[in-house]
Amino acid sequence: MRTGVVRAAAAALSSVVLMAAGAADATAGGNHRASGARMPAPDMAAVRTALGRTVGAGAPGAFAVIRDGGATTAARTATIGKADLNGAPMNASWRFRAGSNTKMFTAALVLRLAERNRIKLDRPMRDYLPPGTLPKGWTMTVRQVMQHRAGIYDHTYDLLGGPGEETTSAFEKRVRNTVYRPGQLAALSVKHGVQYPPGTRYAYSNTDYVLLGMAIEHVTHRPYADVLREQILRPLRLTGTSFVVPTRTIAGPHITGYLTNDNHSRPPLNATEQTASWIWSAGAVISSAADMDRFLGALLGGRLLSAASLRQMTSVLPTSTPRVAYGLGIREIALSCGKVYGHSGVVQGYQSEVFATRDGRRTVVSFANASNNGAVLRGLLSTLEPAFCGTAAPKPPPRKGRSTTLGPIPVIGDIRV
Repeated sequence: MRTGVVRAAAAALSSVVLMAAGAADATAGGNHRASGARMPAPDMAAVRTALGRTVGAGAPGAFAVIRDGGATTAARTATIGKADLNGAPMNASWRFRAGSNTKMFTAALVLRLAERNRIKLDRPMRDYLPPGTLPKGWTMTVRQVMQHRAGIYDHTYDLLGGPGEETTSAFEKRVRNTVYRPGQLAALSVKHGVQYPPGTRYAYSNTDYVLLGMAIEHVTHRPYADVLREQILRPLRLTGTSFVVPTRTIAGPHITGYLTNDNHSRPPLNATEQTASWIWSAGAVISSAADMDRFLGALLGGRLLSAASLRQMTSVLPTSTPRVAYGLGIREIALSCGKVYGHSGVVQGYQSEVFATRDGRRTVVSFANASNNGAVLRGLLSTLEPAFCGTAAPKPPPRKGRSTTLGPIPVIGDIRV
């Protein structure tokens, strides 16, 4: 994305966090871990209002699916707008590109390998990669890579365009039809060198999760897609989820994704078809709201990982964004009623927020079929507070001597994918 759009998108997270922060100060529950059994009923009117803002900002359509108690229970669903500019109404059961929500799948696969002692999280990442992928002397560990604290440059900055280059142009030139090998993506990153001493700070990098996908293949001697299917998709019966790189199309009923033109006087670009090889195991999963709901509920409910692995996954460290922390492939956001866990996914034409309570009993999947638009992201993120916390608590007046802002909000990486 262009710098201005990325900064606008970062401000979207800032506004959601600030809203939650004010409400949390007014309630005793602001610091507890949210449990689905104790959550208030969703404020569906406020959720629909947030979706309306999302569509008003430029998305053809949007939806939110909220479920309590697991995949067998009825969901609360709100839809607005269109799934396709040709006129099909938004349909919350159709498939879409899940973007960086893919990272939760990749992290789960790595942790399952760690449970079998095939990967050790505190050994160097390069030990589990094809020889020569990372230079000798690169000591960052698997854990640091999973935490985005490895100092590895994000290769997507080279692919999505430099200063002054429009996103739509970069997409057509280097993303839509080009087939990249994972090793090529790693090489794009390596040429920039280590960005900071590993473990010293957080900096989101999609290359981290490309390397983890490469490690899965190197250790198992199987394609990433096969391991994903055998270890997660089949056991959980995620029939709407697939990883088909470099196939450009989405099979079956699906939502059309639109990339907002940098020149807003031009119509949005249909970005649905692309190889997705440029983002691979960091962002190329195709899924549905029902499957993302089932997956995250199973993950946090302990049906994919051991209790010890899940504790590691959700043991988060602070990021430079207030009230947002990151664990092993999973993000924690502090809302007014407690903390929720999941990820965000932004890829050309698609944006989704997939979060759940710590016990996995309430899941929320919010979605819009537009990207390259910070206002759309801002609207989508604002569904989380009413979906989890219900009617907002009144915001207290600022305390004397206390700033009413949370300071500058840096860019988080998955605004890009």
